[in-house]
Amino acid sequence: MQILLLGSGGREHALAWKIAQSPLLEKLFIAPGNAGTSGCGENVPISVNDFPGIKRFVLEQGIDMLVVGPEEPLVKGIHDFFLADPMLRKIPVIGPLARAAQLEGSKDFAKQFMTRHQIPTAAYKTFDVSNIEEGLGFIRSLKPPYVLKADGLAAGKGVVICLTEEEAQREFISMLRDARFGQASASVVVEEFLSGIECSSFVITDGNSYLVLPEAKDYKRIGEGDSGPNTGGMGSVSPVPFADQAFLKKVEDRIIRPTVEGLKKEGLDYTGFIFFGLMNVKGDPFVIEYNCRLGDPETESVIPRIKNDVVVLLNAVAERKLADHTIQIDARVCTTVMLVSKGYPDAYEKGKLITGESKVKGSLVFHAGTVIKQGELVSNGGRVIAVTSLGKSMPEALALTYENAGKIEFEGRYFRRDIGFDL
Repeated sequence: MQILLLGSGGREHALAWKIAQSPLLEKLFIAPGNAGTSGCGENVPISVNDFPGIKRFVLEQGIDMLVVGPEEPLVKGIHDFFLADPMLRKIPVIGPLARAAQLEGSKDFAKQFMTRHQIPTAAYKTFDVSNIEEGLGFIRSLKPPYVLKADGLAAGKGVVICLTEEEAQREFISMLRDARFGQASASVVVEEFLSGIECSSFVITDGNSYLVLPEAKDYKRIGEGDSGPNTGGMGSVSPVPFADQAFLKKVEDRIIRPTVEGLKKEGLDYTGFIFFGLMNVKGDPFVIEYNCRLGDPETESVIPRIKNDVVVLLNAVAERKLADHTIQIDARVCTTVMLVSKGYPDAYEKGKLITGESKVKGSLVFHAGTVIKQGELVSNGGRVIAVTSLGKSMPEALALTYENAGKIEFEGRYFRRDIGFDL
């Protein structure tokens, strides 16, 4: 098979690494990819949102399957684009149609979907610039802390948690009137704060059946002790100790199955991955958010634990035969720590020489924001490299991850040194 994978982050490097292991693969292309993915296949300089460019490449190379890594092309309708084109419609796309991708593309859509299908989530209301005063009144009716979410896509940074009513009202006005998150915050979801501990669950589905992938916990805030602003993710661990069999059964019964069945009932064709951002509230799971793809950096901790040939599973999704398969999971613990650029998640530096990767022993190195310039590996993003390790226990995996994270260097490099310590 010839496969085209869209994306350029750590998630895509982890997927490319896994896809490249399949004996079914003839050649893997990654668009646009990064310095790390070039070791798994061939990078091609096409933007994930350049649908005509993707079409030309797919037809020129005889691509047999398109695997979509990031959310933006899914929300913008890459799957719909393929189905509407007579020359592309028979090529399977791993990723939902645009309407189904609204589970991530619109927080309000997701909340309404959960309400219709009795899927547990926080109480909420949605506001836009036409009813700001009503929104301020709703904030006054809630108890602190306050959760404000940009309705649209904001690169994982559109959620603000405010400790005081004054701060919440100021942020609410900033998001709507000042377009703090651009078009993404043209509408804002205000919801009650759920007190608990977060984790993430993942499934792959063909629209009828699904397989539950390993769960993970990621760490969003830039600072140790979960302090500072939200990022795209500073690290992750899998499995999650508090997510025992009883909790995971509740997740499947109350959230995963009703979601997949709800999509089917509403005629929302869904082939691909679903991410469930969860809050464990005194042993009961609530949905914080959906993603219409795998999470990042959770993918870097989840993919290494999947023992199946992932191309076999992707084919089963395309052929609607996922019910014929079972998931095989490595019992070991997997931990990931993200090395980020100075200044991240705000304005950050690029173009810094990266050294030391060749010194890494016993860990996987997944590139996120990297590029080769004039023959040298340099930083090209806020999140630069993920170091991932498998171990018999959480302390063993973390020790190896941190030992190797310390070997990779670039100017201004920063990483949290407390990933997984709370567990």
